[in-house]
Amino acid sequence: MAAAFSRDFSPTAAPRRGAAPPPTACPRRRSPHSLTTAPRRHPAPTPNGIPAPAAQSRTAPKPWCREAGEWRLVYCGAMNAPARLERGRIETLLGGCAGKRVLVLGDMVADEYIIGRPSRLSREAPIPVLEWVDRYIVPGGATNLARNCRALGAAVAVCGVIGADEPGRALAACLIKEGIATGGLTVEEGRPTATATRVIGGGSQIVSQQIARIDRVVRAAIGAAARARIVAYLERAIPLHDALVVSDYEHGVIGQAIIAAALPLARAHGLIITVDAHGDLGRFVGITIATPNQDEAAASLGRVLTTDEEVRHAGHDLASQMAARAVLITRGSEGMTLVEGAGPWLHLPTAAPTEVRDATGAGDTVSAVVTLALCAGATLSEAAQLANLAAGIVVRRLGAATVTLEALLAAV
Repeated sequence: MAAAFSRDFSPTAAPRRGAAPPPTACPRRRSPHSLTTAPRRHPAPTPNGIPAPAAQSRTAPKPWCREAGEWRLVYCGAMNAPARLERGRIETLLGGCAGKRVLVLGDMVADEYIIGRPSRLSREAPIPVLEWVDRYIVPGGATNLARNCRALGAAVAVCGVIGADEPGRALAACLIKEGIATGGLTVEEGRPTATATRVIGGGSQIVSQQIARIDRVVRAAIGAAARARIVAYLERAIPLHDALVVSDYEHGVIGQAIIAAALPLARAHGLIITVDAHGDLGRFVGITIATPNQDEAAASLGRVLTTDEEVRHAGHDLASQMAARAVLITRGSEGMTLVEGAGPWLHLPTAAPTEVRDATGAGDTVSAVVTLALCAGATLSEAAQLANLAAGIVVRRLGAATVTLEALLAAV
């Protein structure tokens, strides 16, 4: 593997010999997108086209962002450092998302919101008393991922299980209203629709805050009849789509029989295959990209991920286990790290370092944007940069939000 080299997007030059070392962490970071007018330093190309690494000294920046200064993208392996996405390229990629056919397979979740206005403290317990304002249900889980694809102009279908109950009917109605095909939904009698109920307190002059969350989830495997209906639908639907996204919350739908029916068929028809799953990621073999968060990656590998180097090695190990082209590990306030098989990797600092309001559903947005960007012809690094930009938008909103083409362009 070629020596590591970096591309500095900061307007500040590398530390001079003898200068004080940079701080190990910076609590107030600026987005790299605010530095578009800063001068850039381009290493002189070598005969093979790969920029030569900068001369090293005892005070030279170390690879990666945290110790080397802010907003440094570090690349390892025989690969040219890709330029930051410009508006014209983003417009091209987003235009290519329109009309792409995406099938979302996974756990259907109804996100229920109960909104109240705080009036006083309860005499029964140290909690606020809320006066009723509203209640509504929006798509969550795999259906939130489907909403994100739909918001970017894709033609979307969902496949999973709901119950014969009010949350299931409300969820299906929401999907139909948003133009998402529901022919792949299977109703299983005796099994409630997975529901996540959030109690929100707030008002016109009070910041809304989540006070409690109540989950109603059955994690037992779905029955044989429901499984057979899902497999039959997948056999008909997969050849008609451009991408398959598997969204597994371990609610009993994504078992080995479903995986065996879906992944080989999707590969045979050349689909982009994205996996956003809890539990053992090694179940999903022969995919395009996985998008776990750092905790999910650690749990799947059975080890603690603390340092940047550990995260990078985890990405390589997961890519090897899953026979994946790449693994994109989302890391909350630390941004995200993209690892391409056993080769190049890069780190993207968060695009919303100081304005996070609610991270609910941000992982769904990342999976949706990565999938559609790859369908539109983006490179892996371009897809990751676009997903990072999108995640920085949705975490500024309350609840499981979606991102639109207009919002992404406005953020450039």
